[in-house]
Parts: sequence; C-alpha cells; structure tokens
Amino acid sequence: MSTKTVALAGNAFITSAPAGASETISSNGLVNWNNANTICSAYFRMTSAGSVTVGLDASLAGSTQSTVKVTINGTGFTVQLSGTAAKIYNVGSVNVTAPGYVKVDLQGVSKDGSSFGTVSGLSVTTSSALVFANDPANYYWSRRGPSVHMNYTVPSNSEYFYNEVTVPVGQDAVGSYFMVNGFNGGYAGIQVRENERWVLFSVWDADNGGKTTLVSKGAGVIDNSFGGEGTGGQSYLVFNWVAGNTYKFITRIRPDGSGSTLFSAWFFAPESNSWRYIATWKRPSTNTYQSGVHSFLENFYDTKGYIGRRAQYGNQWVRNVNGTWSELTTGRFTGDATATNAQRMDYAGGLENGRFYLRNCGFFSDYVQLNQNFTRPATGQQPTVDVNTLPTS
Repeated sequence: MSTKTVALAGNAFITSAPAGASETISSNGLVNWNNANTICSAYFRMTSAGSVTVGLDASLAGSTQSTVKVTINGTGFTVQLSGTAAKIYNVGSVNVTAPGYVKVDLQGVSKDGSSFGTVSGLSVTTSSALVFANDPANYYWSRRGPSVHMNYTVPSNSEYFYNEVTVPVGQDAVGSYFMVNGFNGGYAGIQVRENERWVLFSVWDADNGGKTTLVSKGAGVIDNSFGGEGTGGQSYLVFNWVAGNTYKFITRIRPDGSGSTLFSAWFFAPESNSWRYIATWKRPSTNTYQSGVHSFLENFYDTKGYIGRRAQYGNQWVRNVNGTWSELTTGRFTGDATATNAQRMDYAGGLENGRFYLRNCGFFSDYVQLNQNFTRPATGQQPTVDVNTLPTS
C-alpha cells in the first residue's frame, strides 16, 4: 500500500452547478464552495483492480463545521469537517473491480457558516499504481485533456487533400475542435464554441517571422490574426453544423513561384449540397505542397475536459500536380504531451465502421496505445468534385 495526493487543481472539475454558483477549481483546489447543488468531480486512474481508501485534504474558513457527501465510484460517504486547520479527513474504502478511472464526487450537505470548506486534494491509498495529473506547471493542459491525432502519409507533389468528418450524435461537447485537414503550418476543421459553431481555417506565420497574409475569402467568412500557440492568420465561418451529418473538406497547398506558398480551404455541407470557399492565405518564405497531413481531436476549454467527445474521419484522398487522385488508407495514431507524459489516459483512436476514429476526454478506461498504425478498407470512391470549378469567392 502507498498513499498519493491527487491535487484537485489538476484533476477536478465543477461538473454540475446552478446558475450563479461561485465554485471553481483554482491552484488551491476546490474554492468558493458555498452551494449545496454544486458537484465537484475529481478523477484518478488505477492500473490494477483492488481496494482504494480515499481521504479529503480540506480546511474550513467562513464556517466552523460542515457536512459533505463524498461519492466514490457510486458509493456514498458522509464526512464531517470541523476546525480551520488543513487536515486529512478519512472518507472510506471501495473495491475497484477493474483497471480504470475512479470518480470522486463532492457535494455540500450542511454548514454553520458561509462555506463547506476548501479541498486541496484527495489522499488516495491503494496497492495499485496510480495515474493522475502530477505536473503543476501543466495543470491547465491536463484539465483540457489529451489531444489525439491521425497522421496520413501522402505522396510527393500532392496539391489537394480531401477528407470527411462525422461527429456522432451526442459527441459534440462544447470546447471540441474536430480538426479535419491539418498540414505543416495550419489546419481546417469544425469547432463547438460556447455560443456558436465554427468552420475554422488557420495558417501560421513562417518560421523566419514572415507574416501570413490574406489573399481572398468567401462570403460570410471572418478573418483576423491570432496569437497564443504561435502567430498567423485565422479565418472562420459561423455555421451551425450538426452532429450525425458528414462534412467534407478540401485543402489546396501550392507554391506561387515567387518564394511563397498559397494555402486554400473549402467546406462542403450536406445542408446546402455545395462547396463553400473559406479563404486563401499566402505564407512567405515557404515552398511546399501537402506535408505533415493529419487530423486531430482536442478540447480547448480547460473547464470542459471531463466531457467525452469523438469523431470519425473517412475517405481520405490526395490529388497531385498532374491531376491524379490517390486514396490514403493508412493512419498513425499519436497523442500530445498530456497523453505521452501520462497526465491523462482517456484517449483512443483506430478504426470504426470503415473509418478512422479519434476519442478523448471523459475519463473512460479503455484507452488505446499510442503510436500505432491503422489501415482502413479502401472505398475506391474518388471525390466527386472538379477542383477547377471550386468557388473562389
């Protein structure tokens, strides 16, 4: 048996809260815990079955005593907190029957003052090895959850890349980026923002600092510059895409003959049964066709990393400079540092219904090993699109 402290700062979320509730997860853990209808959920993964004993590392301020309910994988316990000093309060033990994530819910029951307490972490005692976020410098990323990728190898001089995405019904959680057509220097895909949905196409600035500039854009497309994970040009269309429908993307990458490369993107929606032009960006000091081609799935809100999401990517094709289409049937499944450093292990990818799929977040237990190659069955269904008549406005 060994005891580990699972910090709520990197491993917990407010999973249910009424309007106006003040609870939040901070660097100190669960704070502003005042509302009895708020639920905080923390997670850790056991690598083997067995008994686990949980305690709360908690303190009180604003109250001298409180009663809280702690639920471990569905088994409820009542814990009495008292005094202002931080201490470990024993909760109880449960038997975990299979390797996987353990969910611990915290909910206030009663208090004699303004707060149920502050909880900085869980004290977890078990003979199993544990997996949880333990790198405070990267708690923001671990709470966002692991990003996963499907990487495609394309022939040289590939100018166009065609891909299809289907987000299953119920898998379109807020904060999701279902990136469809990625390449060295940018990406295109669909997002779920807080209050709207986007079709997004971005191209980073050149490595030498040269600025990416807009050449043209389609009707209704918004463009601006962006920063954060690098700098570059961003273009997006507000479009209420629907889970369960299949959407198509085409990206075109080709040198302009003057030392720059032009990056273009189109989006096909079954709702309109037509291709829509997103934009063309010009990136200086770049001479390339399609390279680093991939799809990925990420969550971009750290408060939403407890919600699962998945997508299917199918019928990948490239068209070379001579106009010949080739089908891509092999994908390599990889993950970001949150996954490779075992801060989170709720990730998966592979084959599903003849298509590649990616899945992340939600603290599911049946993860898929990274760095595997998968081969989907060929469809032989060359894209029914004449790239020469794609709209440019």
